[in-house]
Amino acid sequence: MSGIDSRLASLAHAYGIDTEFWDWKGHYRQPSNETLMACLRALGVDTQQEDWLTKAFIEADERVWLKPIPECIVVQHNQEKYVDVHVCAGRPAHVWVRLEEGTTFALDQVDNWEADRVINDRWIGRATFRLPSWVEPGYHSIFLESDENSWESVLIVTPQQVGVNEVAHHPMWGLMVQLYSVCGESSWGVGDFVDLAEIAVWAKFQHNADFILINPTHAAEVTEPLNASPYYPSTRRYINPIYIRPERIQEYATGSQETREAVHQHRHVAYTTAMAGTQIDRDLVWCEKKPALQAIFSEGLRIGRKIEFEAFIKAEGEVLKQYATWCVLTEEMGQDWTQWSQEYQDPSSEAVRNYAKDHEESVTFYMWLQWIADLQAKYAHSSAKNAGMRLGVMSDLAVGVSREGQETWARHDLFAKGVTVGAPPDAYNQAGQDWQQPPWRPDRLAATAYEPLRTMVSAIFAHSGAVRIDHILGQFRLWWIPEGMSASEGAYLRYDHEAMMGILVLEAHRSEVLIIGEDLGTVEPWVVEYLAGRGILGTSVIWFENSSEGHPLNPQYWRPLCLASVTTHDLPPTLGYLDHEHVELRYSLGLLTESLEDEVARDAIEQASVLRSLKAHGYITEDEDDHTTIMEGLYRFLYQTPSRLRCVALTDLVGEKRSQNQPGTIDEYPNWRVPLADSSGRRLTLEEIFEMGSTTRLTDIMNGRQR
Repeated sequence: MSGIDSRLASLAHAYGIDTEFWDWKGHYRQPSNETLMACLRALGVDTQQEDWLTKAFIEADERVWLKPIPECIVVQHNQEKYVDVHVCAGRPAHVWVRLEEGTTFALDQVDNWEADRVINDRWIGRATFRLPSWVEPGYHSIFLESDENSWESVLIVTPQQVGVNEVAHHPMWGLMVQLYSVCGESSWGVGDFVDLAEIAVWAKFQHNADFILINPTHAAEVTEPLNASPYYPSTRRYINPIYIRPERIQEYATGSQETREAVHQHRHVAYTTAMAGTQIDRDLVWCEKKPALQAIFSEGLRIGRKIEFEAFIKAEGEVLKQYATWCVLTEEMGQDWTQWSQEYQDPSSEAVRNYAKDHEESVTFYMWLQWIADLQAKYAHSSAKNAGMRLGVMSDLAVGVSREGQETWARHDLFAKGVTVGAPPDAYNQAGQDWQQPPWRPDRLAATAYEPLRTMVSAIFAHSGAVRIDHILGQFRLWWIPEGMSASEGAYLRYDHEAMMGILVLEAHRSEVLIIGEDLGTVEPWVVEYLAGRGILGTSVIWFENSSEGHPLNPQYWRPLCLASVTTHDLPPTLGYLDHEHVELRYSLGLLTESLEDEVARDAIEQASVLRSLKAHGYITEDEDDHTTIMEGLYRFLYQTPSRLRCVALTDLVGEKRSQNQPGTIDEYPNWRVPLADSSGRRLTLEEIFEMGSTTRLTDIMNGRQR
């Protein structure tokens, strides 16, 4: 390996760090020695000690032998697995399983000729046991006993596939909506769950859509300034309360006249001021909505509602109280917990426990907000299903969390230090991307039996008919970027995809939820095949679907099990894309490494190739150059694919041209702050959208009503 120390490369492999990859231009690349060492430090390897490489090799080799039984064992249903355990050499080993429902059975030991080893002056032997294939999917316990000692671990058996029968033979289409960007006249200036319910009912009854794909609604900060990006949450476990509609809370309806008048006044200020602005102002809306919610909370709960709320708190457990405590702490100490007094940086400290007691009512308020948000999220999904949608709400799961947020405070031992995640350079971000989010450490995640992943996905599945996993490649490998280095100087770190994908499949199976993986970008071919084998749909976008010769892939050759679309939230709406606005924007922001003329020319060639395909199939005429008609041709193309899920962007329905997000930027462009507008740039309300006759031009195509 030219350029990389061979011993360092071997150690990196032992820790799951890739020492080579192929870039977006097909060139072979290797990370630097400095990058590999930084990633190893993030995994707990001490690179400062004398002869550290030798010591690290020994530790990596012995770490499995020092564990009597693995912290977590994940296996697919109907597959046998062999479990290695380690006890004092020559001593007996007995392994048995307790299933979820309480049944127990012992495992059979099989021959193992691995030689005993001396570790820390102690002889250790390895014994192997056969785990039968008939164990049903679920979370079980597995035990090891040897002499007077015993150890317990978690056995997770996962289904082989997510059930995809709902879409296997019956294609469906839905709308892609940035929920925060559009709201009704009775809303607060930022779209909420009641707006979502109304969009779903309109989309089904007027256009026969079967799902609504929305942006992530994960919890953000609860004090200003609120981060605009839905993909940079404080925690993915809970919901952003900005999506609550205060007037739909029972206690508002039964509350005092004074409370209702106060709420009305806050809404009036929020809506009129927000709608007058050129950008979405979350801070403004939250400054009005939060005191309105506090006023409703102060009304108290009737006995039945109180019992329901207490049941929610009990079901959520300590995790919810920790989240609510963090919310209250940020009001006094600021959003960045790493800058708090040391005694408050540990969520399990006595100082934090005492703080929660002293601020019990405020802590309860934030737990109440999560209860209300959960109820309203479920209301939106049930409204969609009751209207007849086959899937209902399709939620979006972000790839990571904020470095200063609640999740890193509550579980900071789970996250790697000194690195962030992102993406290597590609055609759309030629300098690479640094998302400024800390990654989970694979070893620490396994040590928790993947409990953070399990609780996170089960929570989002509870109010969804389908879930899109943003950058699902992160379940396989993530691009780690050491602090102080550019996004192009990172390295891929491997995760246990069998365990992580298996848990996603198990939770989806239990919740009867469909999973869609966003598998765009630099993807290893075997990953696409693996996802399909587990029943997880992929993502296909017209502009990126090419044959092996580099030509646009004919519609009949698209993969059936995918979510197909013309555009995504990281691209401009179709009319803007056809105008090359994304190229000009990236050039103006310094995100291109080549000249504007060359990039526009390259983009024009790519578009011309797709347009030739549209003309060859008769989706547009030979002399057609009107962008609106070309957009319709693109959706006719989409309709002719065998893809079981097809997505229409709401921005395309109304003629919007502006991008919602420009990857690789934060404040250089108003990412996630662009309100939905028509082709003239005029901001739209839901009521105006519902009355626009032009929306049927694309939805008729999706329903097969146009050629």
